[in-house]
Amino acid sequence: MNILTLLACQIDIPSMTMAAERDAHLARSAEQIHIALGRKPADLVVLPELSSLEYSRAAFERLDDLAEPLEGPSYRTWAAVARAHGCCVAYGFARRGTRGDHISIAAVGPDGALLGYYDKLHLAQFGASMEKEYFTRGDRIFTFDVKGFCISPIICYDLRIPELSRALTLEHNVDLILHCGAYARDESFATWHGFATTRALENQVFFLSLNRAGRAFGNSVMCWPWMDDDRPPTVFAAHEEEFRYFVLRRAELDAARANYSFLSDRLASYDLDQ
Repeated sequence: MNILTLLACQIDIPSMTMAAERDAHLARSAEQIHIALGRKPADLVVLPELSSLEYSRAAFERLDDLAEPLEGPSYRTWAAVARAHGCCVAYGFARRGTRGDHISIAAVGPDGALLGYYDKLHLAQFGASMEKEYFTRGDRIFTFDVKGFCISPIICYDLRIPELSRALTLEHNVDLILHCGAYARDESFATWHGFATTRALENQVFFLSLNRAGRAFGNSVMCWPWMDDDRPPTVFAAHEEEFRYFVLRRAELDAARANYSFLSDRLASYDLDQ
């Protein structure tokens, strides 16, 4: 219960405007991950934000066809992978809900059962993002447990709102934050890794910031509870698909918190009016 093996999948996602194209992409992605897990198993497989469809206005204009119910094609695809390999899978998709369409991350367990889901709380509307025009923000967090690690997903722009990661750490005892993104190479791209390393260090958690592959995306990063010259963040390929394994050890998280007392040195209150 002290070690977690994670497979992070920086996958390419083609252009699409029809459900049949989405489903063909899901089948291709699942086959890639079947092959990877057949060679080397993992406890948890992670895919990026909206991993079932293209991040584009053209795709978002077709959400009537591309958005899914909670237990739709994405769920069926990744539940089958989870059952076949006895692992958990966290995946992104466009969820059709009662209040509208959501940018969501769901997780399935080794038996294929749905563990829960998270709808993106903070919708981006700058640079290459146009989410407020098409999606409804969420109203809840979601945590789940794998091998004794408490895990929570957040999505892309959520990274830049520090209160969310802080609350997950302090109020929900999260050990690993899955930051699933679709980080395009717009004006915000240059500062993304700085935010990711800061969230990991200030909260002393494992922090996977997973992007999709492609000419306009790439450069996912895995961050650790403590980082220095000997333990730097791990950066993925600039554009290509990449499937990386990481071994997370409870001892590394415990040592970071013991050696660097950021969390325990917080004051009970910062209402310091004189």
